[in-house]
Amino acid sequence: MKRIEIGLKINKIDSSGTILICKSVRFYANKDEDAFFEWIKKIECIENTSAKGRELYLHLSCNNLHEYDLRDLLALFYRYKIDMKQLKVFLNKNNKSWFYDNKKAYWHKRVFKD
Repeated sequence: MKRIEIGLKINKIDSSGTILICKSVRFYANKDEDAFFEWIKKIECIENTSAKGRELYLHLSCNNLHEYDLRDLLALFYRYKIDMKQLKVFLNKNNKSWFYDNKKAYWHKRVFKD
């Protein structure tokens, strides 16, 4: 199993997929929390979720995401102020032109700035 350092967090990557960490997600109303979990259910690459304390773990089914799944994760993490740096593990030659090279995208600094 390979480990990737994300700030003080460690995301596990193995043949089954990646675990993304949503720490201390803040909701502003009950319906906001409902919307968050409904959104998670609609993202196809999220196979399962688990939680421990104030952390929610998103278990992804694979490491090679479809563009629409990655775009949904970018939007979800941006909207709920979840650490976006962990999404840079999904950068590859197929998505580089829109995901990394697009320096004006709303997510770019939050994902790629060190």
